[in-house]
Amino acid sequence: MQQLRDRVAVLFRSAGRPGGSPAIAALDIGTEFAKALVLSVEHDAEGRLVGIVRGTGRQRQGLAHMQSGTVSDIDAVVANCRAAMDEACAMSGRRPKAIVIGIAGELVKGATSAMTMRREDPRAPLGEPELERIVMRSQESALRHAEERIRWESGMDRLDVRLVHAAIVEMTIDGYPVSNPIGFTGAQVELHLFNAFAPMVHLGALQSVANALDLQLLGVIAEPYAVATCLDPGELGDAGAVFVDIGGGTTDVALVRGGGIAGTKMLALGGRAFTKGLAERLGVSFTEAEAAKLGVGTSDRRDVVDALLEDARIWRSGVELMIGDLAGDELLPGRILLCGGGADLPQVRAVLDEDDWWDRLPFSRRPSVRALGPDEVIGLRDATGILGTRQDVTPMALAHQALILDAGASAVDRAMRSVVREMAL
Repeated sequence: MQQLRDRVAVLFRSAGRPGGSPAIAALDIGTEFAKALVLSVEHDAEGRLVGIVRGTGRQRQGLAHMQSGTVSDIDAVVANCRAAMDEACAMSGRRPKAIVIGIAGELVKGATSAMTMRREDPRAPLGEPELERIVMRSQESALRHAEERIRWESGMDRLDVRLVHAAIVEMTIDGYPVSNPIGFTGAQVELHLFNAFAPMVHLGALQSVANALDLQLLGVIAEPYAVATCLDPGELGDAGAVFVDIGGGTTDVALVRGGGIAGTKMLALGGRAFTKGLAERLGVSFTEAEAAKLGVGTSDRRDVVDALLEDARIWRSGVELMIGDLAGDELLPGRILLCGGGADLPQVRAVLDEDDWWDRLPFSRRPSVRALGPDEVIGLRDATGILGTRQDVTPMALAHQALILDAGASAVDRAMRSVVREMAL
């Protein structure tokens, strides 16, 4: 794989042209790898905006650099991210002007809330200042709930919680759905808003990374939101799906139904937990346990397979709790879509195919389970030809968000960015 990366890098360096299409970047700061993509913003034959992935880079993180999806050594993570970004830039022959960074971790909370408000003057066309006030009121209420939840889970009474990412899922005026409410008249506005909140210490670490890379920060995006919104809406339909992203330090779960994202949950169990459990059971080093885990598909060692299966059932119990929490009393979609490096572990798929867990949740039938591929992310094309693993789905999903933010200039986009900036200060 590295030889292929080197050959592609040479090809794209020779093809790079100063002053060409503008470039933006996406950065997935994972527990195992820092993964960077550089994409050019172009138009296809039909005039639609597309992102062409021109370069990709990755750098392995040290065992002490990240903990449960969050940065624990800023200097080391900055160095790893710079190495990944330099590799992606060299391959693309371009230097991006702006970047989107993904955020994950057990204390990152994302949920969709609904708020209904009556306007003071129903006959006046709705303008941007009023839209900002409506969004701000909705998010202030969501922030109070997130602060209580994060402080309760962390056990810290004085934890500074900030809004890091927001998106309008659905908006109606007097029951009439609108995508851009500016100029509409009406008495009652109903807003369904997805908000992601995180402790300031986590957000500050990511801002330090962006500053060190000397790139404009387009946005910090909750990774489960990015994954849950990366497919063609026609692919999901109204039924939706449950997305499960199994990374090195965390597992992110997102529920999409009714055409919108209902909420996200994060569990501090990922691929590293399987490796650590294997190392303890076998009495070997972390490196040896990782090799045994990765080779389980071709190994006949029964002790390795049994140990991984036992840990996979523990992992599934945590995922079951998260899915149940997101479901509430409503019926769940009949599809589970997997991504992340952990999705390639055979034991993960095996425990999700078992019968003794899904019937405890509000599924109407056994859910179908399949893994996503990076080629399914809409609005993007991979010109490098080397993005083909489950690990590449999340950075591709972040690149999709980068494309949206870079192009976004509607009144709704401006209102959302204004409120996020104000509440993040």
